[in-house]
Parts: sequence; structure tokens; C-alpha cells
Amino acid sequence: MAIAKVNGVEVEFEPGMTVLQVAELAGEEIPRFCYHERLSIAGNCRMCLVEVKPGPPKPQASCALPAAEGQEIFTKTPMVKKAREGVMEFLLINHPLDCPICDQGGECDLQDQAVGYGRDDSRYEENKRAVEEKSMGPLIKTVMTRCIQCTRCVRFITEVAGSPEIGLISRGEDVEITTYLGAAVTSELSANVIDLCPVGALTSKPYAFEARPWELKKTESVDVMDALGSSIRVDARSAAVLRVLPRINDEVNEEWISDKTRYAVDGLGRQRLDRPYVRVGGKLKPATWAEAFAAIAAKVKSTAPERVGVIAGDLQDAESLKATKDLFTALGVKNLDSRQDGSALGAGPREGWLFNSTIAGIENADVVLFVGANPRLEAPVLNARFRKQWLAGKTRFGVIGEQADLTFDYDYLGAGAKTLSGLAKSKNDFVAALKAAERPAIIIGQGALARADGAAILKAAAGLAKSVKVVREGWNGWNVLHTAAARVAGLDMGFVPAEGGLSTAEMLKPGALDVLFLLGADECETAASDAFKIYLGTHGDNGAHKADVILPGAAYTEKNGLYVNMEGRVQMGRRAVFPKGEAKEDWSILRALSEVLGHKLPYDSLDQLRAKLFADHPTFGQIDYAPGSVATVFDVGALGVDGEVSDAPFESPVKAFHLTNPIARASVTMAECAAVASGAAKIAAE
Repeated sequence: MAIAKVNGVEVEFEPGMTVLQVAELAGEEIPRFCYHERLSIAGNCRMCLVEVKPGPPKPQASCALPAAEGQEIFTKTPMVKKAREGVMEFLLINHPLDCPICDQGGECDLQDQAVGYGRDDSRYEENKRAVEEKSMGPLIKTVMTRCIQCTRCVRFITEVAGSPEIGLISRGEDVEITTYLGAAVTSELSANVIDLCPVGALTSKPYAFEARPWELKKTESVDVMDALGSSIRVDARSAAVLRVLPRINDEVNEEWISDKTRYAVDGLGRQRLDRPYVRVGGKLKPATWAEAFAAIAAKVKSTAPERVGVIAGDLQDAESLKATKDLFTALGVKNLDSRQDGSALGAGPREGWLFNSTIAGIENADVVLFVGANPRLEAPVLNARFRKQWLAGKTRFGVIGEQADLTFDYDYLGAGAKTLSGLAKSKNDFVAALKAAERPAIIIGQGALARADGAAILKAAAGLAKSVKVVREGWNGWNVLHTAAARVAGLDMGFVPAEGGLSTAEMLKPGALDVLFLLGADECETAASDAFKIYLGTHGDNGAHKADVILPGAAYTEKNGLYVNMEGRVQMGRRAVFPKGEAKEDWSILRALSEVLGHKLPYDSLDQLRAKLFADHPTFGQIDYAPGSVATVFDVGALGVDGEVSDAPFESPVKAFHLTNPIARASVTMAECAAVASGAAKIAAE
């Protein structure tokens, strides 16, 4: 390895590193505005100036200067100090200095670096320039007079999001950041530019003037808006969640989150169920917990177990799934299902329903085939990884299913199952590349699995996977792209129909059941079922509308819980605020109900419940461990069952990205985004 000196201290570094990176290896802090580790180098702001020998006797931008063997780097000389003060003075010439009314106050890079590296006065007295505000949609608030033209937003939206809708126009003093033709930014990752902006030019429109950072209680948690399990920080004041921000986790979401993850939080306070209800005379009326439990007990005790069914929803934590399964299994119920969409998964080894390459490991794949999956809508942050691979020229992609804009180029092979069935014998160029690949991967989505012929499609995909050796020693390229945060946990604990039990679709048929328990299940249509419906959930959404008894539960920000993402990584969500009104944590409601039903659950605390969960299903005790990191060889060809497949094309289950769950549907912000995305609302200049 090469060696350079930083302020007289020798540092070893890898070839290709910049002077800025070498200086930081030595523990020196280098100020910057335009440089970002995950974006291309622009060299705009000049704040990272250092002195380098050998070299010209002037300060040099360390972010764009390659490090070399034998270099001497100085970060604290009088020349460097004077240069940085000069740069800061230039940056502040036109900055409005409206910190008291700026939402970035307290979290502003410009504030911090002006204190650390700037002068205490300015020699400029000329008028400051003013820039018109831009319209970037319902999420991003602009005060472009504050902009210092670092172009982080331009580079992110172009390189990472793959939706080049923000750009730099004009030259010199007239330079401005704007969207093209004044249109809204439509990328599912657009609001990450707010985090990237080092000043207050781009801030959060829904969060504007809500709070200062020092007023907020910050809680590290995990996202449930999709199956990726992004690491997030929930910021709350009093009883209200005010915002969600990403946490850095290179194994999962790097440092990005989707717009839905960030902005659906206003739905946590709207249309909430905050007390029990019982339907009397055809109308739901408020009730006490005792009255609600009594109504449930009267019905369940008079019903045979085979006439009782349970459907679990997509946002549930592992503890609530475990308590529900334990209670109804004790009652003799076999009709349990955690697959609202009717997915064909749930049988065979655990590897059959995991994203085995792991989220970070998929970057090692050289050829990837998508089957019935649209990662841009189903997992936007994961889609950014695919785009990164494509930009680097490392991976070739193929698609069977919707011909959608995925932000990267791919070979389109066909629309449905017939294409998949004949692919192994095809002379297609992509198929030849898949067979010749060192690390091939197949990513099968719910658009292929959540159909009547899903099990047969799974068999066809597994057969292809076996023929091209997707699973081999040291590599497991069989990947399932889930859309529900609770799905893998449900499959891991066997929350599927027991032998002789009914699936979700069978339970919802008229006359199939007498009692139907819905654990946060809002994505299945229950209108046809004439069963007595019990709904335990958070919002007055689809499940609550038809319910005969409603039990108010806690949302993901209101309880401690375990969630398993699609790669099998068990992650811990933490409570940021307390449940609304009389609502309780789901597992505690089930524990109290079990006593009324005469089958008391054997745990009285969350710790005891987790101990039982870990004992019965040891994988849940492996916190933050992705099993696919140890490539497991299994018989992928044994997945699925033989059967006829339909000619119907694969369609992604996500039709409206912003409205996929009860929290998002209750959100005003998500409703505005959905209107913009569908073209129903046109965002023009304000």
C-alpha cells in the first residue's frame, strides 16, 4: 500500500483514494459542502482546500485531487486557514443569513462550518442577490436564495435516483438550481435531497416550522413501509411523531429512505382507532375493553374451531404474530394465514422465501433476472442499488413482467408465465449470459407469486434457477422480493394454514367461516365473507369498516417489536411515542383476550414473550444477522408444485406507490403525492 504524510503523520492508503479521504484516514476533519461519499465528485465549493507537497504553492481542493505515494498533506497551515476563511466569506456574500426562520437551523452544515472555519466579519457591503422560489412538488420546500450551488441535489437525483428532474441553469452569478419546466420531482427517493442539502435551500415542506431539532426526542427504529427494513430515526415531540429520517446502514439502506417511509408519518395521527367498538344494531358503538372481550368470547366459545379463521396483516411485529398464533392454535384453529395477497410461499426450507443474496450482496451478481417484480415501486431503495450496479457496468438485467421504467436498462424477455416456462431452452442472448454467469441471480416478486397459479409459477422459476445453477457453493442467487414488512416473520414462524386449514382466499368465501379475526389485515377484501369479524389494528381502514368488534392496537412507532426483512435479518423497532387513547400494544391485547377465552397465554411481559419466541423459533434471536451472508446450498428445484400456468401477464401488486397500507392511506402528504404521480394534480410554480 502507498504511504503519504498528513500533518507529519504517515498514513497507508489504497490506490485511487483522494487527498480528502487520506486526510480523514489520519483523523483530520476536512470541511466540505459539495463532496459526498456516495455521489460523484464535483469540486464546486472549494471548502476542502489543503496544502500539498510536492505541488504548486497554492491551496488545492482535496476532494478532487488523487493521493500519491510520498505526498505531504497539510490541513492546518496559515495558507489553508486563510483560504478556507476566504471561501466561506464568498459563500456568505449572497446568503440571506435568515437562520432564525430557517428550518435547517441547528442542523446546518453552513452554520457549523462558518463557526469552525470562517471569519467573524465580512468585507462585502454590496446588495445580496435574490432567487425566485421553485416548485418541486408537495415534499420539498425551496428557498433558493440560500442555495450555494453545491449540486448535491442534482447529482443525487441523476445518479442515485435515476430520475434527472433537477438541474443547474445559467452561468456565473445567475446560476440557479431548478426542476425542468417547473414540474414536480416524481422520484420515489426525491426527499433524500433534503438530507443532502448543506444549507436551508431544500427543506421538508410538510415539516416546515414544526419544531427545532433540540425539541425532539430521537428514537432509532426500523421502517415497515416495505420489506427492506430500512434503518430510520423517529423524531417525536410530546405524543406526536413529527418526522422520520434515515440512519446509515450500509448492509440495508445505505443512507437513503423512500418518500413513503419519510412522509407517511402524518397518517399516524389521522383516522386512528383509539378505543374499542362493538357493532350493535348494524352500527359500531364505543365500548369498554370488557364489553368488547365479552362480545368476542360469546361468539368464539360458541363456534367450532374449524369455523374460526385468522388473517394477519402486512405491518405486524413478530411478537403480535406469535401471540396470535399461540392463542388460536391453543383454541384448535387451523385456519391461520399471514399471506393476505395469496402468495404461494410458505412451504419447504426457509431459503425458499428469503432474499438469499442479501441486499448488499446482490451488488456482487453479474446477471440478474426479475420475474414478476418491479423493484422501483416495491423497494425503491433496493432499486437504487441495481442502478448503481448498472452505472458501474457490473451487472446485466433481464425482466419478465411489466415493461416499466426501472431507472436502468434491461433485456425485456416477455410478459408472463409462458415466457418463463420456455426460458431454459431459449436461444436468447440473455439466457446464454445467465447460464454463463459466475454469480447469476433470479429475483421473483409477488406479481408472479400472488396469483392462483403462483405455486406453478414458483415451480417454473425454481426449475430455471436449478438449470442455470443460481444456487451453488459460495453463492445463493435465489431471491424473493417481498412487499410486506411482516411477511418473512410470519413464514418463519409457520403462520400459514395447518394441514386441512384454509388459506386467505378460502377463508373469505361466503359461508366459509363463522368467526374471522383480522390482525391488522387491511389489504384483503372481506365484504364477501359473512363471518363475525374481529379487527385488531390501528386505523379506520378496510379491515375496520366491516368489523363487528374493533380492538385498537399500536402503530409501529408506538411499540417495541421485532421485524424480519426480506433477507431474513431480524431488526428491532423501538417505541417513540405511546399508543393513542385507550389503544394497547397488540400482544398485550391478545394476552388479556386469552384469559377471557379460557386459554391464558404463558407470558406476562414482552421479555417473556420474546423468550418463548426465541425458544420456539431460534432464528428470531439472531438480531441483525442476515443468514444469506453464509451462502446456503439447498435444492431450489424442489420449490413450488406442478400445475398449469395462466397466459395472464405478471403485474406488480403495487399500483399506487404512496397508498399501500393504512398509515399511508391516512396521510394527507401521501394523498398529495399520489395525486401528483397519477397526474390528477398538476404542481405549478407557487
